[in-house]
Amino acid sequence: MTTKRGLITDSYKVVKKVRRGGKRGKAPTPPPPEIEAENQSVREEELQKLRQFDLDWRFGPCTGISRLQRWERAKLHGLNPPEEIRYLLLQTHTGREYNLSLWSEYPL
Repeated sequence: MTTKRGLITDSYKVVKKVRRGGKRGKAPTPPPPEIEAENQSVREEELQKLRQFDLDWRFGPCTGISRLQRWERAKLHGLNPPEEIRYLLLQTHTGREYNLSLWSEYPL
């Protein structure tokens, strides 16, 4: 009969390492405020309307100019762009994602 050979680790005592700092208790994350979620949904709606304006071919090409410039050019040529878009652009004139068209990041 053959004897069963043990593993090398069988001859050593198992020692568990102590973590530094002990157990960490995770604090529960506070629920996000509903106002912030509401603002995000309104913002997403506005950006979606602006994207639709970018994709509407009736108002001319949108590459190389800002959305407000495109809106003004369409108005000048009598294409009747939506006033809501102009209002959005004038209210949020500082946001880059509001001012620049959907295609602004692509090279000409």
